[in-house]
This record gives sequence, structure tokens and C-alpha cells, in this order.
Amino acid sequence: MGLRKEQDPAAAGHGRGGGLVAVESAILPGEAASGLSPVDPDRENRSLDAQQHTVVVPGEGEFRQKRLARGLWDNTARVKKNVFVPALTEAQRDEIGTVDLPVELSVHGLLDYESLVSAEEFDFDELLDRARAELRALDGRVDALVAHWDFPTSVIVPILADEFGLPSADLESVLKTEHKYWSRVLQREIVPECVPRFCAFDPFDDNALDHIDIPFPFWVKPIKSHSSQLGFEVSDPKAFAAAVEQIRAEIGRIADPFDRALARVDVPDGIRAAGGRTCLAEQIVTGTQAAPEGSMFRGEYHVHGVFDMRKDAAGLSFDHLDYPACTVPADVQQQMIDVTERYLRHTGYDNGCFNSEFMWDAETGKLWLIEVNTRISQSHSDLFAKVDGCSNHAVAIDVALGIPPRMPHRKGEFAVAAQCMVPRYEDGIVTRVPSDIEIEALRQRFPGTEVQVDVGVGERLSELPNQDAYRYKLATLYIGAGDSAALEQRYRDAVDALPFEFEEVR
Repeated sequence: MGLRKEQDPAAAGHGRGGGLVAVESAILPGEAASGLSPVDPDRENRSLDAQQHTVVVPGEGEFRQKRLARGLWDNTARVKKNVFVPALTEAQRDEIGTVDLPVELSVHGLLDYESLVSAEEFDFDELLDRARAELRALDGRVDALVAHWDFPTSVIVPILADEFGLPSADLESVLKTEHKYWSRVLQREIVPECVPRFCAFDPFDDNALDHIDIPFPFWVKPIKSHSSQLGFEVSDPKAFAAAVEQIRAEIGRIADPFDRALARVDVPDGIRAAGGRTCLAEQIVTGTQAAPEGSMFRGEYHVHGVFDMRKDAAGLSFDHLDYPACTVPADVQQQMIDVTERYLRHTGYDNGCFNSEFMWDAETGKLWLIEVNTRISQSHSDLFAKVDGCSNHAVAIDVALGIPPRMPHRKGEFAVAAQCMVPRYEDGIVTRVPSDIEIEALRQRFPGTEVQVDVGVGERLSELPNQDAYRYKLATLYIGAGDSAALEQRYRDAVDALPFEFEEVR
């Protein structure tokens, strides 16, 4: 399927730190300046004329060494570029180590994970001031900012990029999509056939249910949240009241700093009334879920991968994320890609990355747009590296540097890969997690497997940040395999091999 399009110009829219560690890598295949299609059928047969260069990444810890024979890019002069990645983790440093560029990179973290992802509260203006100070403290030029986390990172990056004169999507076009009610309104204008019924409501209004014209059951969620937090399926007034009670108690963590961001742009009156503490009620849609990811660069729309988003048996939480997608036919994937493009051009979004989520009903053929996000997904990064040989950070860094995005295709060690959750569906206090020896044994059993334990001994699951409403995430697994059946079996075997124990909570 064709995943790359060029826009007609006449129709264009307006839009941790330590020592230096060298990573061996290679330069990507030489291509024309307009960039590469990620599904170029000839690419698999091209000879690999590899040339080595060094990517320099400041960071602590031992870096995983990778040599990736993937050919040559055009022989651009190698000038050191300073790239800042907010809330950069050690695992993400490894993923960036798979990225090959015709320039020498010095990759810096900006703020930290605790400040931008797991904090109990966010002071938006203070975060901006701290980030500015870190950028200004650099002895050299700031060349790029890359976002791969949800709010506040997704909004801080375009603000700082504008202030430092760096390539980025403009703030208003980002907020149009980050604000899920504003986004639904715009979706209804341009792709109405793919938009579920929805309406906004005030969760602090005791009579809010009277203003919702969607029959039970339906979803409720804030117009801005993080990782599906405070999203609930409600089946009757009692369930609605219980959901609203929790939303009232917790919505301010994201809503209040989001309002600080909204104050920076001209928001239409009908949207402005729906401030950060507003919620959405949405029709429940069912089917097979998939997610394209790509970029918009100087008016060129480009998709570099599509993922399966598979849910657990209850159908409420994601079980694992598989790449490449295989549960949705190619023509339906192309529909998803086309709908996303129409929407992004309608918002004026340009010079940024995106991922979108869809639901496809195989029985009726109906395609539903779930949401669009204005960034690459960090959940996708290791999967791209396993299958394509390179993290999606390659595209994000290209776009942030003002370079046409390029991405290798099927040059990795595995045919398929997945990010999988180790879940628990009841509260409890953690009394045991897998030991380093047990994790290493799993890695030896299934080479390429990465294990991220997300809980610690003594922690109560219901008090952990960034959990969805229906299950607790104990660990995240990144697994590769030769085919989908082997991938599924490795997931089940891995879950069985990682022991967690709990003290029950009453």
C-alpha cells in the first residue's frame, strides 16, 4: 500500500547527563532529498554499501553496542548537532543508539521522567522555566527538540521550539489535537463518517447526566489525560456517578496545567468554554484496533508503520501492541492513513510527528477514528528497532532538525515484535518482583527480549501513577519473533517466567 503522499503546494496548510558514549552504526541508503517511502518494494533488494560514523550520546551507564549494516545516506557534511529529548530514559538512549544520521549527534535529556511523566502534579510555567534554563546552559547551539511523551511534554516542545527558532509544529495546531473535545469537533468537520457520537459535559455539574444525549453504555473521559487515565465505560447512572466522583478528585493533575497551555492560543468560544476540567461522553465502538504512525514535514505526509492494538479478554485494556499490523486488511489500513491525513491537514499541522488510533468493525466495514496524538509513540520505538532495524526516533530527529524523514524498512532481527503488558486486575501491595537472575534467564531463553519492571516491593498498586481504570501494569515486555504465533507463545511463556507476589488488600 502506498504510505507516502506529497501535498499540492496550492492546497498546503499553514503549519540523564554524564560522559560521552560512542555507538557504532551505519548510514542509511542513499536517496533523493525528498526522503524515502517506508514501504519501497525495491529497498529489500538494494545492496548495502555500509559506511561507519559515530553517534555521540551523553549518558550514564553502559551503552548497548550496535552495528547496523543498512547502507548509505547522501554524503552530507557531518556537523555535530545538539538534540534534546524531554524525560529521556536509559532504555530510550539505547533506542536512539539505533538511529543513523549523516551528522554527529549529541543527545541530551531535558528535565527528567519524574518531572514530566510520573509527578503527582505539574506546574506548567515552572516546567517551562526549568527547561529554558537547561537549554540556555548548553555550551553550544540547541539544534532540535523531540517529543515522545504525552502532556505536558507534547505541548512544552512546540513552545520551546518556537522560542529557540527550531523546526516544529505550531502550538495551536498541536493543541487542536491534544484537546480531545476540540479535536472531535474538527474531526466531525472533515471526516464525519468516522466520528462516534460525543458531547462535552461538566463533571462538577450535579445534573451533568441530564445533558448527555448518548444512551448507555458510553465512555467518559477528561478532554485531556495521560495514558487513558480517568477513562471509564459507564453502563448506568450509578456507574456514571462513581466515575464522576473519581474524575472530580483527580482531574486537576492534568487539567490545570493544560489550561495554562490553552491560555497561549486563541481558542474558539465554544471550545474555550470546555476548559481543562471538562469531560467527554462518547459512543462505545467495537472492532479491531490499529494505529498508523508517521510525520508531516513541510506539507509532505508520510506514514512509516501501522500497529495492531490488541486488548485483553475483557476488551477494556490493551494486552499488547504488535508490529507490523496483520489483523486489519491493507485497504483498511490505507483508509486509516488517508483519514489521518485529511484530519491533520484540516488542523494545519505540519513539521511534526503523529500517531492515530482507529477501530474497524469487520462485520459492517465501519471505520472509527479513536484519537490522534501529535508525537511519535515511545511505546513503538523498540518494536521499530526489532523489525525495521531502527527506532522511530530517526523520523522524529529528522523532522526536528529540518531534514526530510527517512526510515529503513524490514532491516531488523525479527519479522514481528510486540510490546506486552504483565497485568494484575486486583489491588495489592507488592511483596516480590522478578529478580535480575530470573530476568536474565528470560533474556537468554528469548534473545532480544527486554523487561521493564514497573512496580517495586512495598508499593500499593492503586497508588501508582499513570494506571488505567481497569488493570494494573506490573511490567512491560518487548519481544521479537519470527512470526505471530511464535510471538504470542513467547509472550505467554514470558509472563509465566516472571514471578510477582502480593499482600492482599481489603
